[in-house]
Amino acid sequence: MGNTLSLIRLALTEFLDNLHTFQTLQARIQRSPGFPLPNPSRSFWSYPPSPIATHVSQLPTHADFIVVGSGITGTSVVRRLLYSASAEGHNVRVVMLEARDVCSGATGRNGGHISPPLYHDYTSLKRDHGQAVAQKIIKLRLAHLEELRSVAEQEGILTESQWREVESVDVFYNSDMFEKAKRKVQAYKADLAFDAEHHEVYEAKEAIEKYRLASDTLGCISSSAGAIHPYQFVTGILAKLLSRYPDRFSLCTNTPCTSISPPTSSNPYYTLSTPRGTITTPHIIHATNGWASTLLEKLRGKIIPFRGNMSAQRPGQSLPVPGSNPTSHRSFVFYTRPIGYDYLTQLPTGEHELMLGGGFAQDGDEGYEAMANTDDTTYSTRTAAHLSGVLPRYFGEDNWGREGVPLEGGEGMWAEGRVKALWSGILGISVDLIPWVGRLPRVVSGRSEPPLSSVVKSEKEEGVHIGAAPGEWIAAGYSGEGMVHAWLSGKALADMVLGREAEGRLGEWFPDIMRVTEKRWKKAKAENLLDALDD
Repeated sequence: MGNTLSLIRLALTEFLDNLHTFQTLQARIQRSPGFPLPNPSRSFWSYPPSPIATHVSQLPTHADFIVVGSGITGTSVVRRLLYSASAEGHNVRVVMLEARDVCSGATGRNGGHISPPLYHDYTSLKRDHGQAVAQKIIKLRLAHLEELRSVAEQEGILTESQWREVESVDVFYNSDMFEKAKRKVQAYKADLAFDAEHHEVYEAKEAIEKYRLASDTLGCISSSAGAIHPYQFVTGILAKLLSRYPDRFSLCTNTPCTSISPPTSSNPYYTLSTPRGTITTPHIIHATNGWASTLLEKLRGKIIPFRGNMSAQRPGQSLPVPGSNPTSHRSFVFYTRPIGYDYLTQLPTGEHELMLGGGFAQDGDEGYEAMANTDDTTYSTRTAAHLSGVLPRYFGEDNWGREGVPLEGGEGMWAEGRVKALWSGILGISVDLIPWVGRLPRVVSGRSEPPLSSVVKSEKEEGVHIGAAPGEWIAAGYSGEGMVHAWLSGKALADMVLGREAEGRLGEWFPDIMRVTEKRWKKAKAENLLDALDD
């Protein structure tokens, strides 16, 4: 009887603890994310700072399009807007507002991976949305590898952006997880023959020898992927656009949009307030990802901020240097438990730093402390401890060798041990794990729209409208996979805003399931996220 009562008491205590955690989390995700905090933790990517890091154009009183956010999404949108309008002979004015320095949000704080989740998600995507939709999403993700390379080449920043193709290696330490992953690979290869040859399964012995991993590795799955310097990619493009369109593109860093007022009888435009003054426009494009619901209250609980953690580390002296042999350009994802993983890529220059992120499950309450947390001025000490010590364990002490030592003549701004830098960044988690792209219905934006007469007009043909009907637009909610969703989402969104969906052939390559609709907005609920993660 005593044992039974003890078990009941223990079960009740666990239930109440879980209930308290759930209620606390529910309250957090319904709060405003606020605005990006000043003095964020120092990201290794953003040093040295770009020459345009604190660029402040004169704020005009009116713009044809205003993009809020200066990461990869906003950059993609601006580039497409300017290029397309120019090609059609239209002289439009585009303004980009950034709350802090340029590219200081998630893009400039991520892992630099262009590693699309492919077989990982295909089965559940096919089950939930059908085979055709699932394959379209997979193809969109795959397209980013070539698309980012092509853009970097077109802009003349291929070298500084450090774009490179890598072999991506998923490493497993749990037999059930590995067996489940192998079944997913089989299903993926059966349905997507065009990508089948890029996936290989290696059992324990071969995986350990091929990739020089620790002896408890149970197996690996390899595929093709890429990597990039996200900060130099984005700032390099923005610098080119500022030079190319000095009278048409304005970049205003440290100029947050603090509020949005809808049109009135005396003003047919949206009015955006900033510390530098107000500006009007018929089109607002939200590219703020984890902070989107600050200005869009109805998206609270739909796109949830999440604080991720990253590190830059010196490799052990026995690890191969990138470029030393044809197979040394690799990235890794380490799966040690059902929820959460660690991800790693290595820089091709400098000290060949290992860029390691993850540690989700170490961040208190199985990761829940990171949910709805928008404080990137610091990082989780528990996650930092995990990231700082786990690499020799993943590769094995013998394969790791002696610790790396700082190069002589270094800048002296980074720590001198294995870990050079630790920082955090704010992701945007979509509760249905699908990005949100497109026009915001009024029920979601919460604001009335400008009249059609306020749309941009051609200087050559008065009365010919450029662009779709006025409104608010968004591309956000990449759920930690921004590098394989954001650029093409921004490109598609720009075509939507310009009314060029047919010219951009969106029907052929853009998944309609990613569009923002009232039906989807009503259906998306935070409690469904946990069910999705169980897949």
